[in-house]
Amino acid sequence: MTVLDCAGRPLDLGRPAVMGILNITPDSFSDGGIFFSPEKAIAQALCMAEEGADIIDIGGESTRPGAKPVSAQEEIDRVLPVVEALHKEIPLPVSIDTSKPEVMRAAVKAGAGFINDVRALREVGTLEAAAQLRVPVCLMHMQGEPRTMQEDPRYTDVVGEVRDFLKQRLEICIKAGIPAHRLVVDPGFGFGKTLEHNIELLRGLKTLQSLGTPVLAGLSRKSMIGKALGLPLAQRLHASVALAVIAVQQGARIVRVHDVGPTVEALRMWATVYPEGRRE
Repeated sequence: MTVLDCAGRPLDLGRPAVMGILNITPDSFSDGGIFFSPEKAIAQALCMAEEGADIIDIGGESTRPGAKPVSAQEEIDRVLPVVEALHKEIPLPVSIDTSKPEVMRAAVKAGAGFINDVRALREVGTLEAAAQLRVPVCLMHMQGEPRTMQEDPRYTDVVGEVRDFLKQRLEICIKAGIPAHRLVVDPGFGFGKTLEHNIELLRGLKTLQSLGTPVLAGLSRKSMIGKALGLPLAQRLHASVALAVIAVQQGARIVRVHDVGPTVEALRMWATVYPEGRRE
């Protein structure tokens, strides 16, 4: 059984864990602006905790294609009041979704116990910060940069290339002093990938288990649903829940979602049918 120590708050991965998404941004692709005020953000986080979230992931900068960059100070100003409040009000681990070392340090000092980095600690200073902060880190694969990643993504073997990238990042992190038991990997669905790439990656998700670290999957409300089913954002709930269940069946130990309650119910039903995990 894997239990991540998130600054003294355990995240039990003996069963699939649900990470609730909390975007404190005016321009995120799905819910930008809805929870931009600290009061609304805190209320939403408390609601997700009530619905059964295992961890809350707070982000202060949008990574959607075309999004404008945000300074470290502005990102800190957005997320810090919420991190501090949630650390006091709920017993769950709080994750900080950032690629900036200054934000990582400020958020962990304020109570965050998990770092979720879409750039896999490749920005200057992030590797050293993560090693010093001694909290779990999720390393995500992304081809290109958020603002241009969807212009023309190409792979010869998307599953193999994503696996190899993550393997390399894991090795670099371990050499930098971050122990393997604090590392999580994310294949980065929708980050520099077409619909076909995403589907192939989901089908081959079990391949990432060879890396020996827990796998996080974020498929909630993503454009692949719109492209596959022709559904607008407001109508992607059912498909998002289905993708979360498929990801867990394919080996994901954490699913990152907007709609916590329905996802928790679906995974509880899945666990009732497969109490020890899916058997082929």
